Amino acid sequence: MPSSAEFDPAPGVAEETEPGLRRILAPNPSPMTFRGTNTYLLGTRDLAVIDPGPVSETHLQAILDAVLPGQRISHIIVTHAHLDHSPLAAGLSAATGAPVLGFGPADAGRSEVMTRLALTGLTEGGEGIDVAFSPDEALADGDILKGDGWSLEVLHTPGHIGNHICLGWGDRCFTADHVMGWASSLVSPPDGDLTDFMASCARLMTRDWRIFYPGHGAPVTDPEARLEWLMAHRRSREASVLKALSAGEATAARLAELIYTGTPAALLPAATRNVLAHLIDLHEKSLVSVDGDISAQARFRRL
Repeated sequence: MPSSAEFDPAPGVAEETEPGLRRILAPNPSPMTFRGTNTYLLGTRDLAVIDPGPVSETHLQAILDAVLPGQRISHIIVTHAHLDHSPLAAGLSAATGAPVLGFGPADAGRSEVMTRLALTGLTEGGEGIDVAFSPDEALADGDILKGDGWSLEVLHTPGHIGNHICLGWGDRCFTADHVMGWASSLVSPPDGDLTDFMASCARLMTRDWRIFYPGHGAPVTDPEARLEWLMAHRRSREASVLKALSAGEATAARLAELIYTGTPAALLPAATRNVLAHLIDLHEKSLVSVDGDISAQARFRRL
C-alpha cells in the first residue's frame, strides 16, 4: 500500500484496492481534503457506494462508468454530512434508484454538551456542513448492511461530527474522516466533539483491524498504531493548551497561534477550531473557566 506521501491517484479512475473493492478519487483536492475524497465501490454484483463525494458531474459520471455489465448500485452509504462526502448522494440516487443511507441529518448524534452550546449561539467554523442532507434510510449503531457477497457493520463514531459512522467489513474498516493517515481529524464544535472523538478512538481500539480505508489519503496499514498516535496527539495538544494558559487567559485563536507554530496561515482557522474543542473538553472537566458563554471569541483561563 502506498504511504500518504506516495498517494496520488488520478481522479475519476476506478482502482482496485483489493478483491471486491475499488476506489475512485473525487476531483476536489484542497488543504483540508488532501488529494480529494475517496469514493469506494464495494461488491462484485450488488455495489455499495460509500461516500459519493461533492457535487460534481464529472465524478458522478465516473461512478456510473465504473458499474460493469451485470452490476448495479444497490446501496449509497454516506459516512457523514460534510460537503466533500454527502451532496452527490442525491444525484447518484436519482440516476440509479438506489437508496441513500446514513446516520441521520447533519445534527444527528450531536452530544448534549454541543447541543446546549449551539443553543447559546456557538456556531460552526465554516468547514462545510451539508445541512440539506437527509438519508432515505436512517442507520443505527450496530446495524448490518448486506449485499451480494458483502456485509458491513455500522459503527457510530461521533467526534469529527455527530452523525459520523465507520463501516466494519470483516477485519477492515472504512473510517471516513475519523482516522486518516495523512493528517489528524478536524474536531470543530458544535458539530465536532473532542470527548466523543476520544471515546470513538477507544472503541475502535477494542477491535483487531487489519486495515483502515479512510475518506482521504492512502489506506492505513497499521490501524492500532495510528489510533494510538491519534489519542496521544490529542493528549499532547491538551497539555499544550494548559501550558499556554498558565501564562494567562487567552482566546482559542491566540492559543492556536502559540501552539501551532509551524502551521501555514491558511490552516490556522482549522487549528483554532481544534483548540476550541480542547477548551470545551477542559471546561467540562473543570480545568478551565470562561466568563459568559463559550464562543470562538471567549477568553479562557486555567483553573
